[in-house]
This record gives sequence, C-alpha cells and structure tokens, in this order.
Amino acid sequence: MAAAATCGTGTRSTGSVVVAASRNNVTSFQRRGPRASGTDSGCSRLVSIAGTRPSVRNGQLLVSTGLPALDQLLGGGLAVGTVLLIEEDKYNIYSPLLFKYFLAEGIVTGHTLLVASAKEDPADILQELPAPLLDDNCKKECDEDICNHKTESNIKMKIAWRYQLLPKMEARPVSSSRFGHYYDVSKRIPQELIEASKWHGFFLPEKISSTLNVEPCSLNHGYIKLLQFIQNIIYEEGFDGSNPQKKQKNILRIGIQNLGSPLWGDDICWTENCDSSHSLTKFLYMLRGLLRTSLSACIITVPTHLIQNKAIIARVTNLSDTVVGLESFIGSEKETNPLYKDYHGLIHIRQIPQLNNLIYDVSDVKDLAFKLKRKLFTIE
Repeated sequence: MAAAATCGTGTRSTGSVVVAASRNNVTSFQRRGPRASGTDSGCSRLVSIAGTRPSVRNGQLLVSTGLPALDQLLGGGLAVGTVLLIEEDKYNIYSPLLFKYFLAEGIVTGHTLLVASAKEDPADILQELPAPLLDDNCKKECDEDICNHKTESNIKMKIAWRYQLLPKMEARPVSSSRFGHYYDVSKRIPQELIEASKWHGFFLPEKISSTLNVEPCSLNHGYIKLLQFIQNIIYEEGFDGSNPQKKQKNILRIGIQNLGSPLWGDDICWTENCDSSHSLTKFLYMLRGLLRTSLSACIITVPTHLIQNKAIIARVTNLSDTVVGLESFIGSEKETNPLYKDYHGLIHIRQIPQLNNLIYDVSDVKDLAFKLKRKLFTIE
C-alpha cells in the first residue's frame, strides 16, 4: 500500500527547480526522506492507523493476531481484508485462546470489535479476555521457564527454540503504538479498557426467532442475519472507506466463534450428505467479498474435526486466506510420547495468502508445537 504526495507548484528559482528535479529522480533503492521545505507541510500523506503496519513483502496493511510468535509465522501479521481460519482442537480448549488474543489486541490498540457467537454472549466473551502483560514481566516469565530446565544443554536448546520466533522485548510498558503485545492468560483484561472500547455483539439466539417464517434460500437464517449485521456495521461506520475526510480511519476486527457447528443451524457436523452443504461455503464467499473492500480483518474458529464430509473442509479451506490448525495431545497417543512431554499440542500452518496472486504460500516451518504455561501461550 503506497501513496504519492502531491503539492501545489509556484514560482521557483532556477536552483530550486534543479533540486526538485533531482528529488523526483528517486530509484527503488533510495528512500525519500522527510521534506524540510515549509511549502511541503500541506502535502497529503499516507494516513497511519494505530495497531497496523505495512508488510515488508508486498506493502499490504497488517494487524497483529495478538500472538507475536504467530505473527512471525504468518509473514508479519494478518493482512487487512483477509480471513484467518482456526481449525479447532478436539476438545476446544486452545482455539478459544487464539480467538481471545485477537480480540484483546483490538481493545489494546483501539480497534472496533465485532464479536459473533451462537454459544456465548459476546459481552461474556469480552469479560474473559486476557490482560495485557508488561514487557519486562514477559521477559521474566520466559527467563523463569528457561531456568526450570535441569541441564545446561536443555537450557541452550530452550533458548534457541524460545527466541527464534519471538521479536526482541523491550523493558517498557505496553503501549498502543506498538505492533503486537503479550498477554497474561491468568488475569482478565481491566474493566476500564472494555468500557473505553467500541464493540458490537451478535448473539445468534437473540437475533433469530423460532416462530419466524424464513423463505427458502441457499443460506440458513443465522448466516443471513450475520452477513446483514456485518454489512451494516461496515457501511454505517465508514469501514468501507466512505467519508474519508470526516472520520479518522480505524480497523474493524471481526471474530466469529464455532462457525459451522450445529448451534448455527448447520447440519454439516452430523451427516455426510447434508442438505445445506453449500450454506457455509457461500457464507464465506460473501464474507470475503465484504472484507476485501473494507478496513477489516476476520478470525473464524471452525470445528473441522466434526465435519463428516471432507470435501466441505477442502472448500472451506480454499475460501479462507490463512488457515491454522490446532492439534491437542489430550486423549491421543502423543500425550504419552516422551518426544512431546514438554508440549500440549501441535500447530499446523496450512496456508498463508500470497496477496494479488491465485496461489497460496506454504510455511517453511513444519514442526511447531505449542505450550500453555501459567501465564503465556507459546509456540516453539
């Protein structure tokens, strides 16, 4: 994402014309520095949005997922206008953590939230978000974890795996100007931060009525209501880019919990030959159309382990931009495997979007495990 600054021209001396010509002759290997002339103070500049940064790979605007280690694996963060699909673990223990990290990051950075769920009231979900962690405390937590290892070789191995995916931490308090924060899962986010934030809730049982007559449609009623709700928020609050001069730009973070589950009125989880097999895929197709033309980013958790038809899983994956799968060791043979004794599960980066391309990228890192400590969720 780039923007060119344009200014009005006036009467200039010969020397100033030469200087201007030399400034315009900027190659791709030269950086255009800040202008010192007073006449350039009125030039239009690229508007910066708190909690975002441009990608070093393609210039696309990025937001943090709330987990810095995951940001690094996804190429720096989650691209604005894209969908991050989280494949829930079997017992749905760890996927809600990634969901809450994403929402907590939005509150800390001042983004607007849209929380949709058929299981929990969005207001209750916000009350359970983790608290921001000071960087010096985060470093202390990591150091304590390292010191718990018995031998020096284990300590060296822990340092290598611990810090190769994490950015350097500075000893200063959490600030909204930073990109990506750390959170303490043992504490809840302060109530004053929630009250100061702007959010919208979509609780499916409150949006639909059992006595309502619904006309036959390729989408079930819950998906239709959710699409209309998201569309209204995007267009009424200017996240589609309308009225750019009247309102300061911001990011809309959309979180949808347990999409595709029976609670949403979908039957893809209990039968292979379901009647509404295309309802979820059409919803994702239309949702991506809304996101592509707006300043919004979306995270969706889907119980893919419950979907009987594998073809539906493939279509859902193809309609998502970024796909991350969580595999918990609970109840599996890996739980007793000595190789995995220090971890709670594996994390799989299924696909990473190559924006403005027709193909997807695949992460170079294959062997990734996660561990939930007393305060931190870490990827190693």
